[in-house]
Order: sequence, then structure tokens, then C-alpha cells
Amino acid sequence: MTINCNGRLIDVSTPKVMGILNLTPDSFYDGGKYKNTSQALHQVETMLNQGATFIDVGAYSSKPNASYISQADELQRLIPVLETIIKTFPDILLSVDTFRSEIAKQSILAGAAIINDISAGKLDTNMLQVVGQLKVPYIMMHMRGTPQTMQTLTEYTNLVKDILYYFSERIQAAHAQQISDIIIDPGFGFAKTREQNFELLSQLQHFKTLEKLLLVGVSRKSMIYKTLQNTPNEALNGTTVLNTVALQKGARILRVHDVKEAMECISLTNALNK
Repeated sequence: MTINCNGRLIDVSTPKVMGILNLTPDSFYDGGKYKNTSQALHQVETMLNQGATFIDVGAYSSKPNASYISQADELQRLIPVLETIIKTFPDILLSVDTFRSEIAKQSILAGAAIINDISAGKLDTNMLQVVGQLKVPYIMMHMRGTPQTMQTLTEYTNLVKDILYYFSERIQAAHAQQISDIIIDPGFGFAKTREQNFELLSQLQHFKTLEKLLLVGVSRKSMIYKTLQNTPNEALNGTTVLNTVALQKGARILRVHDVKEAMECISLTNALNK
């Protein structure tokens, strides 16, 4: 089980960790933490040293009701930092979190390896074609609407079946554009209530039927801290618990703020499954 990242075949038969680097002032947990390039580089180095295989860089916050920013602002926030990261860590496998095809194109040309799209191509009709032309792995997430409207769009006939149908349609559209390495992300917290998030996690094994790599991102999200009645800052232990469940149900990539703890989850889960 491999994906082709910048000509390197990455074996994901053992689960891998994707560390999060938010270059946004308003992300729900670490907004504004990496305001300059040196802070960003330090965090990247820390995550790589702790065992991250991928680093996911985002310059547009997708939390509920996040502020809209223009494409020009997203590019200005993203590309200079991305170029410096790649110059400093030439072997790094960078994923870029964007739903805009032009940002995707500029990022890959600058040396990024993966596109991570919260909208699975639905917010930019050119995205699938561009990713197909770039021949890079594509993470497609389940969401309805936009970050500004998604929390009003939480009614489903059958949550898991509806999401599986969504992915089967998006995978077919991606294949039509010659996208071969597809990773699916069920989109915890995106157009889903807290109860629906837990239902989705409990039924996660059904996504194996799609025969695609499964990425799970629950790190410090509200499904954890609202259930435990604490805060994102206090949600690491809860994140570790749910990451362990996700691994047991077939997750191959954990997208996290805390790489060391996620790596420990993988080591212990691997030992359990031997």
C-alpha cells in the first residue's frame, strides 16, 4: 500500500502521522501561534523529529464560521513560508490544505507533494482537473456547504450511507481526471453535529469498502472538548483516545497537532495487532 509523493513511494501499510501547521490567525486551537517563518520552521522541525511523515500546511482557516479570505491573501500567507520550509527541509513531504485550484497549482510548483481539499473539488470546479494534471496524491474530505455555512447542513437520511455515496461519486469524478492516489477524510466536525461525529467514528470501518486510504482528523476538536467539558488546550488525552479508536477501525493517516502522542498511539496499536 503506497502513495507516490514527488517521485517517492511512501508505504502506508503501517499508519503514518500528518502534522498540522496552521498559518492562520483564527484557527480554533493554534491560531496565530506561527506568525512568522522562524516560528513555523521551529514547529516543522519539532514535528519531523517526533516522527511525522507529512506536514499539512494551511493558510485558510476552515473552522465553523471562519473568516473568508481572498485567494491573493491565501497565496501571500502560504507560498513564502512553504518555499522556506522546503529550502530548509529539502526531503519534506508537504501537504497543502486548500480548496482553490490556483493555490494547489502554485503550491505543487513550489515543491509541495499533496493537495488536501476540504471540499473534494466542490468549491472549485477546476480542482480535480488541476490535481490530475499535477499527478499528486489528493485528500478529499466530506463537507457540505462552506466553513461559513456547514453547521446549518447537518441533516442526513443515513449519515454513513450518505457519506459513502458522496465519496463514491467524488472518487469517480477524480478517477475521470486521472487522479490515482486518493485519500479520503470523513470530515469530523464538518457539517456534522457532535453526536454525528461519534456515530461516524463508531462506523468508521465501513469506509474500507471504498478501498482508499483513510485519513482521520479529530485532533483537539469540539467533539472531544465539548463532551469532556474542557477546552482545546485540554483535549490532548481525548484526542489520543479517539485516535486509537480510529486506528483500530482502519485509519492509515492521523492528522494531528501533537505528533509525539500520535506516534505512540500507532506504536501501541501495532503491538496490539501483531
